[in-house]
Amino acid sequence: MARDGKKDPNAKPASKAKRAYNARADQKKRRASRNKARKEAEKSGRVRKGDGKDIDHKDGNPMNNSKKNTRVQSKSKNRARNKGRGGRPKGS
Repeated sequence: MARDGKKDPNAKPASKAKRAYNARADQKKRRASRNKARKEAEKSGRVRKGDGKDIDHKDGNPMNNSKKNTRVQSKSKNRARNKGRGGRPKGS
């Protein structure tokens, strides 16, 4: 990735696709909602910065931040549970 927010003219196609996907309005809303869930958990004392934990959405919907739908899990458990729901494909 280029520094100072500039786009790298020699970027690989996968990098360009990822940048375009993350710039979509619906993806920005989902990311903001996940960040909000993490911040709420930090305020309530369930997680701390740098603790290696993720906030898991039980139903897989990052827009649903109700207490019944969120739980604290280790990064490895959460990301293993969510394999196949998008993100990086296996083996890459």
